[in-house]
Amino acid sequence: LAVASGRAQVQQEPFVETTEGTGINITCSHSKKRMGETIHFYRQLPGRGPEFLALAARGSKDVLPIAGKLSISEDGRWSALWLAGPRRGDAAVYYCALG
Repeated sequence: LAVASGRAQVQQEPFVETTEGTGINITCSHSKKRMGETIHFYRQLPGRGPEFLALAARGSKDVLPIAGKLSISEDGRWSALWLAGPRRGDAAVYYCALG
């Protein structure tokens, strides 16, 4: 599983990988997040357009399409998308956005 992203108002690791079935955290930092703004996660599978996965302002929530969880830190400065048991079909570019 490979993950990459560009940089804007948020920052992500440019590349992370794991083996099939081994959980992985895709982290995102957003030190300029203001009260009320939400974090959005998307993924883009090869040859396809971006697919919305989840959004949250704080706390944690399950992300059913990928059997994962989105967590926002208490201070709102970082978020993490946990993929519990990724499969080959989950290999994609994952993006987080501040909105």
